[in-house]
Amino acid sequence: MDVALSDKHGLHEDALALVLGTLLVALGTVIYAKAVLLVGGMAGLALLMQYTTGVDFWLGFSLINLPFYYLGLNRMGWRFTLRTFAAVTLVSLFSRLTADWIDFSRLEPAYAAVMAGTLCGTGLLMLFRHRTGLGGVNILAMFLQDNWGVRAGYFQLAVDLSILGAAVFVLSPDRIALSVVSAVILNLIIAVNHRPGRYLGIS
Repeated sequence: MDVALSDKHGLHEDALALVLGTLLVALGTVIYAKAVLLVGGMAGLALLMQYTTGVDFWLGFSLINLPFYYLGLNRMGWRFTLRTFAAVTLVSLFSRLTADWIDFSRLEPAYAAVMAGTLCGTGLLMLFRHRTGLGGVNILAMFLQDNWGVRAGYFQLAVDLSILGAAVFVLSPDRIALSVVSAVILNLIIAVNHRPGRYLGIS
């Protein structure tokens, strides 16, 4: 059966992707924090802030994304920026609530790295396909893919590995290694499934 690749997303589809995508990312970040692992992008910086200063992830993530809304507004338009603001706000809210909703009596770090990367990668993929990002690096990654053909996943992987490299002063070597594995999993999910021209749904 032929499917029109350019079918426009309905408002209800965008809303569902926004809620489910941010729920997945929020759960992934809670797992990262519980296992004392790191992810790239603004979420990684927010986790580093939590580990070093005690500022909760949800608050740090909201604050460090504020300057990037200007870039999003000028480069990607007000609709994308509004959706991104909503996504960042929901991830911050859901990560705060999820920490109260679930608890882990035991969490194997290697399993946490795989599952957190999978959850965040899948959540980001859902958001990307509905023209939504999570601020910061996501805005720049989507702009480069849309305008220069640079795959968002590969660009983010390069940035994420740079952020992880800065964690050598905060995390133990085994946690850094697992964080790198998790970053690779997360970004490969996006790179393999979000190629230019493969998915043309419009929001």
